[in-house]
This record gives sequence, structure tokens and C-alpha cells, in this order.
Amino acid sequence: MNYGDGFFVTLLHSPWFLIGWAAVMVPSLWVVIRDMRLNNAHLMSLMKWVWALTVVYSGPVGLGVYWWSGRKEIPKDGTYRRAARSVAHCYSGCGAGEIVGLTLAVGVLALGTTATALMTFAFAYAAGFVLTVGPLMQEGTKFYTATKDALYSETPSITVMEVVAIGVDLTLAGDAGPSQVLFWSSMIVSLTCGLIAAYPVNVLLIRMGIKQGMMDPRETHHG
Repeated sequence: MNYGDGFFVTLLHSPWFLIGWAAVMVPSLWVVIRDMRLNNAHLMSLMKWVWALTVVYSGPVGLGVYWWSGRKEIPKDGTYRRAARSVAHCYSGCGAGEIVGLTLAVGVLALGTTATALMTFAFAYAAGFVLTVGPLMQEGTKFYTATKDALYSETPSITVMEVVAIGVDLTLAGDAGPSQVLFWSSMIVSLTCGLIAAYPVNVLLIRMGIKQGMMDPRETHHG
């Protein structure tokens, strides 16, 4: 298949794609921030950043994940909602790492496809790993234990997320650089693909007892 001839890739070349994306992402971000200030201010600071970044990366999709799983107003909690919060937590760090890694690999170092994929994965994994180990250590977990737990519980999710996201991005963007619309529009699409791909992995990890998932937002302090 020649991706360059596809309607979707043609659309990704257009500045109107980014304009349209901004038109749906910015209001979605506003809704999340407003809801966290008015109704869910009790959420941990880390989770507030998680939800904001999830919406920045995935717009209405991220808003939907927050609304369904991240608010104290949810009617009940369970494996599927815990998995949604868990994958958003992973996604917020990995997404930042992916953006930085890909921009450096392509825009600064002008690396080839394989080197770009490896460097992007390394940045994404490191960011997701730190976002897991850091909070564990803040809670009093020793570095060795926190590192072991993060490796065991987060590696499958991060790996699936980034293999899919990086694969989609490199397929759609080709040799496009940061100065081209296609570079950024492909990244938007690929990030959300990674989020969706990692969700069932998190469901499985929770069912197997490897992960607990993020705390039920109804059980945190509401004062």
C-alpha cells in the first residue's frame, strides 16, 4: 500500500488538520481543568497533571477517559476503570518522552528509521519509568523495591504502547521533520493509537494481580 496516496495521509499533510485538532483539544482541556478545580480538586497533584497531559495528547478521547474513570462522580469502580486510570498515568509520561525523543532524533540528530525508533522508545520508557518510581519513593518505598516493581508492572504496558505509537508514527510521517505539518499530525494520531493499544494490556495486568491500578477517585479526600 502506498500511504502517500491515501486520503488520510493527505489530510495529515494539511495545516487544517492541526487547526481542527486545536479546535477540539483546547476546549477538552478547558473542561478537564475546570472540572478538576470545581468538582475534583481533591485529586493528587500528579493525577491532575496526568489528566491534563492525556487530554493534550488525545483531546476528546482523553477527556472521555477522564470523565469515565477519573472523577469522584463515577457510579462505581472496577477493573476497567482502574485500567483506564493506569494507562493514562503511563501515557502521560511516555507521551512526553516520545515527543522529546522523536523531535531530537529526527529534528536535531537526523537519525535513520531504526535509530529513531530506538531512541524514541528509550526516552518514552525512561519517562514512564520515572513517573512510576518517583511516586513510589515519595510514599516511602526503597529505590530497589520501587525499581523492581516498576520494571515488573509497567514494562508490558509501556512496550505495547510505544511499539504501536512509534510504528504508526514512522509509517505515517515517513521522513517528515519538525518543520512539516505531517510530523506533528502523525504524532497526534500515533499517541492515541498507543493509548488504545495499551489499555487491554493494563486490564490483563490488573486481572493477573501484577498491577493494582490507580486509586479510586471516590476514596480520596473530598474536602
